[in-house]
Amino acid sequence: MTVVEIGDVPTPRTPAPRAVAPPRLEAMPGLEWSNAIELPRVVTSAGKPAELRRAWVHRAPEQQVLALYRAACAEGEPVPSPWWLRAVAAGTLPSREDGFRIEDRIAQLLGRRPGWEFVPWAADGESGYWEFLPSEGGPRALRIPTTLLTTDRHTGWIDVLPAHSGPAPQPIAVAGLAGLRARLGEFEAVR
Repeated sequence: MTVVEIGDVPTPRTPAPRAVAPPRLEAMPGLEWSNAIELPRVVTSAGKPAELRRAWVHRAPEQQVLALYRAACAEGEPVPSPWWLRAVAAGTLPSREDGFRIEDRIAQLLGRRPGWEFVPWAADGESGYWEFLPSEGGPRALRIPTTLLTTDRHTGWIDVLPAHSGPAPQPIAVAGLAGLRARLGEFEAVR
């Protein structure tokens, strides 16, 4: 048997501690945007667009909303967003308040007319839409009623989809609130 002195036995080297970099946090604009447009569940009973304006995009300073929206869109994919925000970002609508004013004036006009009902559960980020319920009846069952939507597609800001069954027809561009007032009888007559 060989006796080995402790000094003769190689001892494992303990590596010098390496500096560990702190975790790197990166902004996730898509996730932030998703949170920015999220509405509380209670708004599903909203009777007009103003009652839906509870998300961060409706309350935060407009420049911050635009900055986050642009960051979320930077990857090239469209992100869910209100029509007025897309219009403000494109430079065709001066401000978020102008968009709110358009929605509120439509609500004042249609809210007083029989047959029109506000539908708050639109696509994520959108401001709801209006349906003319009498138009869903008629000779064909399961008909989609005449629907009014706010849009950034043109500077009249209002589109109307006539009542239909089957594929959706092309939207009718309406020339603003004055154009809507002038054509309401036409839209309500289609049954």
